[in-house]
Amino acid sequence: MNLRRRIRGNVLARHGLAVALAAGAVLLRFALTSVFPPGFPYVTFFPAIVVAAYYGGFRAGVLCAALCGAAAWYFFIPPVNTFKFDLSILVALGFYVFVAGVDIFFIDGMRTALDALEAERERYRDLAESRDLLYRELHHRVSNNLQVAGALLRLQGQGVADADARHALSQAGERIEVIARIQRELHNRTGEPVPFRAFAEALLASAAAAAGARVRLTLEGGEQPLHPDQATPVTLVMLESFNNALEHGFGAAGEGEVRVSLDQSGLTHRLTVGNNGADPPPGFDPATSKSLGLRIVRAMAQQLGGKFEMAREDGWTVCRLSYAPKRD
Repeated sequence: MNLRRRIRGNVLARHGLAVALAAGAVLLRFALTSVFPPGFPYVTFFPAIVVAAYYGGFRAGVLCAALCGAAAWYFFIPPVNTFKFDLSILVALGFYVFVAGVDIFFIDGMRTALDALEAERERYRDLAESRDLLYRELHHRVSNNLQVAGALLRLQGQGVADADARHALSQAGERIEVIARIQRELHNRTGEPVPFRAFAEALLASAAAAAGARVRLTLEGGEQPLHPDQATPVTLVMLESFNNALEHGFGAAGEGEVRVSLDQSGLTHRLTVGNNGADPPPGFDPATSKSLGLRIVRAMAQQLGGKFEMAREDGWTVCRLSYAPKRD
């Protein structure tokens, strides 16, 4: 493609190619004279015309055809070494002109179509690159704005005298910053969604480090990306369940084991977060708890059209989210 463009863009190159191909075809025809039976004067010329038309364009094809036709008339159409003209020679030359014209017409048309197709591909490639750039920039700005909003809430909370209001503003700011980080982690640098497992482990490790907890983390499943509309709610449920384990399950000791799994097989996906920490308090009901974290979890489950459950199973506190995945 690049060679054809360079030849097509240079008049001397186009004409030089036509002359060189015609000369090569004549020499090859001379070399094969003993091989071909009488009556085949154009055998080596048609391929030269095709190549000239493909690489040099219409005019280069016509020039090559003219040179090859003159050489065939003079050297290979009896009587040779003369430009004798009669009816039989007229028929032979007419046949040559017809075939050469058809070759040039179709090869040049194909070349023009290929060039147009390549130009269209380049245009779409440029549009795709611009789209990806705009998407990444928008994604980056949304994440940054969310982070700024969270920081402002936390800063505002520091100036509030009421302890409950200060705590509420601080928690709201922290969760907005978490959403901002989720937005950054959901896609790679090219804007493609990443598998849940790829960013979930980093988010959980960061949450454990921020809490100063020593957690043995096991992560299973989640090999597929989450649907864009479900990624943030599912990830928030995972983080809230994990933070609940750190705060209430492990308590002051800040040490334990957490198992996270996301089963993406079947018609229902299941996110499970289990910890081997302390039992929930007697009479605890996650469906009616006033805890902000559990209220967020219930809201996210409702947004997903799914169900959130929390139970004690074989010495483990298990939080389980079930929801139907969206399909594009």
